[in-house]
Amino acid sequence: MSKLTDVPKRLLIGRALRSDRLGETLLPKRVALPVFASDPLSSVAYAPGEVLLVLSIAGLSAYHFSPWIAVAVVVLMFTVVASYRQNVHAYPSGGGDYEVATTNLGPKAGLTVASALLVDYVLTVAVSISAGIENLGSAIPFVVENKVACAVGVIVLLTLMNLRGVRESGTLFAIPTYVFVAGVLLMIAWGAFRGVVLGDDMRAPTADFEIKPEHPGLAGFALVFLLLRAFSSGCAALTGVEAISNGVPGFRKPKSRNAATTLAMMGLLAVTMFCGIIALAAATGVRMAENPGRDLVHNGVPLGPGYVQDPVISQVAEAVFGHGSFLFMILAAATALVLFLAANTAYNGFPLLGAILAQDRYLPRQLHTRGDRLAFSNGIVLLAGAAVLLVWIYGADSTRLIQLYIVGVFVSFTLSQTGMVRHWNRLLGAEKDPSARRRMVRARAINAFGAFFTGLVLVVVLLTKFTHGAWVALLGMCVFYATMTAIRRHYDRVAEEIAAPDAPSEDAVRPSRVHSVVLVSKVHRPALRALAYAKLLRSDTLEALSVNVDAEETRALREEWERRGIDVPLKVLDSPYREVTRPVIEYVKSLRAQSPRDVVSVIIPEYVVGHWYEHFLHNQSALRLKGRLLFTPGVMVTSVPYQLESSEAAKLRARRRQNWSAPGSVRRGPAERTKDTSPRT
Repeated sequence: MSKLTDVPKRLLIGRALRSDRLGETLLPKRVALPVFASDPLSSVAYAPGEVLLVLSIAGLSAYHFSPWIAVAVVVLMFTVVASYRQNVHAYPSGGGDYEVATTNLGPKAGLTVASALLVDYVLTVAVSISAGIENLGSAIPFVVENKVACAVGVIVLLTLMNLRGVRESGTLFAIPTYVFVAGVLLMIAWGAFRGVVLGDDMRAPTADFEIKPEHPGLAGFALVFLLLRAFSSGCAALTGVEAISNGVPGFRKPKSRNAATTLAMMGLLAVTMFCGIIALAAATGVRMAENPGRDLVHNGVPLGPGYVQDPVISQVAEAVFGHGSFLFMILAAATALVLFLAANTAYNGFPLLGAILAQDRYLPRQLHTRGDRLAFSNGIVLLAGAAVLLVWIYGADSTRLIQLYIVGVFVSFTLSQTGMVRHWNRLLGAEKDPSARRRMVRARAINAFGAFFTGLVLVVVLLTKFTHGAWVALLGMCVFYATMTAIRRHYDRVAEEIAAPDAPSEDAVRPSRVHSVVLVSKVHRPALRALAYAKLLRSDTLEALSVNVDAEETRALREEWERRGIDVPLKVLDSPYREVTRPVIEYVKSLRAQSPRDVVSVIIPEYVVGHWYEHFLHNQSALRLKGRLLFTPGVMVTSVPYQLESSEAAKLRARRRQNWSAPGSVRRGPAERTKDTSPRT
């Protein structure tokens, strides 16, 4: 079994890394930008389209509001970036929003933030992969026809890449991310030059279409509500900003400064690309509709259900570069690829947050375990499984999935910035230096404005998206919150039960007597070894125990026992229904009932096989029996293994692979870099 799992594991994720090589996986800014900021950078591929889709409900006349919505998104982006630059300096340990909220607002607020972030990370993977599949499907029909299968395949591929380690996946992701950013910036610059300087008439492929409004003539409160809904959809451009705050430990030193610089670079690039695409979409006459086959009309005729609506960025690129041109193809490929890679933001944020929550006993401790490549492998696999489930349920439809989006991230934004305000208030109460106080007052003002603005946006998002799917995200947050609360309650209860008391207790009192029972089915070498071991324990009472499920075998056992003259009494239990486990359990319980202060020691002989297929040839009765005995108070279970020749061969094979890590080994907690004390030559 070891050989079967080890070889594919090494081929897929590479050779295991020593704990003292953790420092080699830390990221410079040029790699950290695509690793931690690929989500907000790539969101410009679908966020402008979401704005236009919502505005199309009121018809083409509502499109002239898109620049104002873009301005509001830009102000919000700069506010959030400025606020999180304070976070990374104040809390560089990697807890991010969760740590800020827990420290300053209490455990319940911290758990709320953690629930929101976990939901948002899962949605980041599902939305990014689905959007990438749709972009790629406009060029490759097979992808559209098999959306769910292709999306699941991409998730599996990304999971394997991340299991190989943050540094390796970051290097792989850097190239397409930078190609995408350069392509979008070039498209904006060339489009502006053609339109302003050359005076060219650039027209999108949908420029001649008309939009049939679902609700024509919207005015007053209805129009305001529509604009707020369009703004909330455009806020998808902000998802993933918090990942840098959570990933500060992954940066090279000075960690806080590098993280703050990366945040600023990310904000500037995202804002430039978002505004540029919105402006070019207006200049080239892009038309979008939530139901394009019905609401997009050409020459007075609806386009019909067979029409496939291309994303805004594809239409703008076709208008600027020309359909089928080299730059158009490069940008189309980079867009699809970077949308796939945008999920990497979640692949870095979710496992790290999960490890911190596991350390605080809110999630299973296995999530605090580092894998072979020094990544939090269990968290990566859990994220992938949840994203696959969402993609399957929603059919890899980004339009449906994106309605669930944003709620979680703005919950964390608001609570985090509120916590930062309390953080600065606490520090100001003890700080006397005037210059330091001025810096703190300025930082508090930034965080206070961020808390107010993001809180306002959260209300808008809840009001405008609740019935469109935001309730699912809220339900997911509640499920995470309840689950993590129950896990913490369990760990606290277990810790309280097993804590060693200061005064003497029953656990430290020596039992009155030990009654040892050796289970036997035949007189063979494993049974003789178990009997010899039991005699060595010098128990007060020793007996052998067998269960009569076959009369012939039981008679043969008695005869062999007497022939050999074994000086241990043999007791045979009747089993009319041919059960083995139940009679043994009932007999052991009867011994405990007769002498409650005695301890019953059950000794089970087992033989160890060396090939994986040999496990299927045995009924594993010893394993089942041990599982039942674990729940019987006052009973100790001892296994006496007998290694067969095949297990000895397996041991030799293991020695030849001694430099490989065992598949079941547990690596827990953050690895620390140790000093090299070896002599230098």
